[in-house]
Amino acid sequence: MAVPPIEKHPFEPFLPEGARILFLGSFPPQEHRWCMPFYYPNWINDFWRIMGLIHFGNKNHFCLVGEKRFDEALIRQFCADASLAFYDTACEVRRLKDNASDAFLEVVTPTDVPALLASIQDCRHIVVTGEKAAQTLAASLGCTPPPVGGFIDLSIADREIRLWRMPSTSRAYPLPLEKKAEAYRQLF
Repeated sequence: MAVPPIEKHPFEPFLPEGARILFLGSFPPQEHRWCMPFYYPNWINDFWRIMGLIHFGNKNHFCLVGEKRFDEALIRQFCADASLAFYDTACEVRRLKDNASDAFLEVVTPTDVPALLASIQDCRHIVVTGEKAAQTLAASLGCTPPPVGGFIDLSIADREIRLWRMPSTSRAYPLPLEKKAEAYRQLF
């Protein structure tokens, strides 16, 4: 059986000046699943619906009317204005099955999170979105992941950081959208 190829992360880190919160997922799905070339690009992922509910009271705030895609320009502007940064806990992976499931992602190269933090000096919160992201980051930092919906305080590169673990925004995670939004609302 052939070893699956190594995939490099397709996006640059999104690190707006003054970013206070860094969101780290596991790794983007395959490109054919994207509805935009930005973080949480899969139309059936609920991340942007959760942000719409929390910040605008409308789960469809970031959705383009009549299309199955998100408004990338609106999302980028919102993230810059809200001081939200994005990347993932892995910068190189192998997909052990031809799907978007984190269960079949092998992390080849974890992200150097202290290096990311060096670019966003105001950041004091890291949010991992889902189990794979939490496990990958905890392994690279040498800590225990916080419980779902909770946080731990730690020091990274001489900076006090609150590490949050939020529920996965994948629809495969069995929690209603409103309950996921309640957990994420704690951050804001």
